[in-house]
Amino acid sequence: MMFKKRALWFLQLLSVGFLNKWKEQQLNKRFNHKLYGLQPAHRIFSQHPTVNDDLPNRILSGTVSVKTNVKEFRGSSVVFEDGTVEDDIDLVVFATGYTFSFPFLPSHLIPVSKNKVSLYKYVYPPGLECQTLAVIGLIQPLGAIMPISEMQARWATRVFKGLCKLPPMTAMLKEIKAKEEAIAKRYVAAQRHTIQVDYLPYMDELAKQVGVCPPILKLLLTDPRLALNIIFGPCTPYQFRLYGPGQWDGARQAILTQRDRITEPLKTRCTPEPQSQRSSHSLIFSVSVAALLSALYYSRASLHALIADPSSLLDKIRAFVPLPLTTH
Repeated sequence: MMFKKRALWFLQLLSVGFLNKWKEQQLNKRFNHKLYGLQPAHRIFSQHPTVNDDLPNRILSGTVSVKTNVKEFRGSSVVFEDGTVEDDIDLVVFATGYTFSFPFLPSHLIPVSKNKVSLYKYVYPPGLECQTLAVIGLIQPLGAIMPISEMQARWATRVFKGLCKLPPMTAMLKEIKAKEEAIAKRYVAAQRHTIQVDYLPYMDELAKQVGVCPPILKLLLTDPRLALNIIFGPCTPYQFRLYGPGQWDGARQAILTQRDRITEPLKTRCTPEPQSQRSSHSLIFSVSVAALLSALYYSRASLHALIADPSSLLDKIRAFVPLPLTTH
């Protein structure tokens, strides 16, 4: 959740190729995938990432060996595509992912083919005459799934009670198709990417349906401290308890103190800050304040001088900028 921040919205304006190159360079500085034999054929944002801090040490210590694809099995031996053979194999684990279906429902109600399913915002079957069925948690997010499932449930209960209305079936089918095309364009073709979403955009998408999306522009004027924490801090579910149905009076304080709760468990031994570091911080702060005040003072003095005697100020500028300057 620490990396899901609204302040990173501008990344959506950049090209996918640039973002891929930038992030790959960042990651390879910490862990050179090509050196370890783990460089994939696809780009980084063409598949949801797998995070494993233990793998580099395992490879370096020899407890994990990186091999090519499996070509065939010969008894208890495994033959790899590069011709190497590993004998006396005790166990083979196929990491093929998951498939899902709804065997407890009529097959026509929510048909599934190769993990592809037509659900409006991954929640509602579009063909129902009465919207009394919602699918919760059938999602593959780049982020936490529990807050998403909770938001889906909040939306579903309001639809069931008649407090929220769904669009016509044609509009739902149109959006379902658009999401499928976006996934096909972005990700490697695989069953694991059929229900993929980005955490923050999808949470906001659901929150707008419920009526609990935080009004950031309004907060910048009325509560700037809270607004800045929402923009630059982690997007935790407290943000969707500030206003609207199900709002919580403690949400604001929870947002302002969430970093304290992250660091508090680590403070089993408090160490004093070095005196030199405190002094350097004070010096930097003092110099910054002095520079700012000087800039403001001289900017004001220059403005008054320009108003009082424009020609004399321009003469001084000519001494540093050898360009033809004229006054009107």
